Amino acid sequence: MDILIQLESGVTTHSPEETEELGSQLAKALPENCAVALTGNLGTGKTTLVRGMAKALGIEKAVTSPTYNIYTIYEGERQLLHMDAYRLGDSHDLDSLSIEEFLKPPFLIAVEWPEHIAGFLEDYPTCSIELALLPDHGHSFKLVQSK
Repeated sequence: MDILIQLESGVTTHSPEETEELGSQLAKALPENCAVALTGNLGTGKTTLVRGMAKALGIEKAVTSPTYNIYTIYEGERQLLHMDAYRLGDSHDLDSLSIEEFLKPPFLIAVEWPEHIAGFLEDYPTCSIELALLPDHGHSFKLVQSK
């Protein structure tokens, strides 16, 4: 079954390896030059999911949370821009980061805390995924919007 259809119903993982595999499948299913908005509290698996996306794109560099850098760009079969927008006040803060100057097609943008920069994502086809930590310590992933 297509991973996007599975995500519409919701997918649960029980290990970092399962979450990375989910990210890998997701990256392979997404079109070029699009964004993935990842919404969820701390510890829900956002960076682990992006790590799997990076592996699918042939990126060998270690993927870590870009909390303090705001964003990191990884080069692979497609460029991966991994952003943590938590500390951004709004999309106007992005202007000083000059992100568009660094993006080279084909790319994939993965944004943690996308609600802080909603206007930025309007420029790209975007899949929005809600992540949650379950009582049994599993991680829930659900596609809530795709445009």
